[in-house]
Amino acid sequence: MDRQQVELNSADTEAISHLRQAINGGKHWYVALLEAIQLWQSSEETYNERHYRYLIDGEAFDWLLLAERLCGTINDLVPEDEKMALLFHGKPPMDITGETFRELIGTVKYHQYLNYFYGVAVEEALILAVQEEVRKEKRVSGINREEDVTNEVYRRIYGDTRDLLLGYFRQEKGYPHRQDITLNEIKEFNYWLFKYRLKHSEKAKVASDTKKGLDWLNKFGISRQLVKE
Repeated sequence: MDRQQVELNSADTEAISHLRQAINGGKHWYVALLEAIQLWQSSEETYNERHYRYLIDGEAFDWLLLAERLCGTINDLVPEDEKMALLFHGKPPMDITGETFRELIGTVKYHQYLNYFYGVAVEEALILAVQEEVRKEKRVSGINREEDVTNEVYRRIYGDTRDLLLGYFRQEKGYPHRQDITLNEIKEFNYWLFKYRLKHSEKAKVASDTKKGLDWLNKFGISRQLVKE
């Protein structure tokens, strides 16, 4: 038995088996993938020397990360262009409603996905939107230092510099203070920032900033299709 099978629990093994069997049985690979996601149980794992954290802070589900992991088991069954469009651009190979998406991945994971969408994706978009605003202002004033831009962005949204906020986050989580930051930690930090903003900002500013993040996503064609209205 190979290392993958040793480390997987029975639910995760069933998810991968279902995925391959459903596709071989004629089901569209995207539908089979979403069904496999509902069956998957592990919130994080280390596979092929890479650590995958699918559930951030126990409540925000990174479904595309799990989709990437599962797609790695069906490379021979999936059109490469469709797979890349989903994993790198978030563009599904077929249109489904938010309600259908919820039914396929399950209610619990769907609500966790909403936490991720608003708490990580929209929060990151808010930072990028404000960064765009600040850079335009700095260009007009002749100031182009990236450190100044970053500090101003975080001050406007959260009231402190990025370094200070990252320090608060790491202290609260018990993480080491270091120069680099992993992708997993960036996502977790963004979710922490989202909750920090909800706690420390006035309601009107929270609503305005969230709309700014959503508008940025729409501007760059990132769909809210999977969010059930």
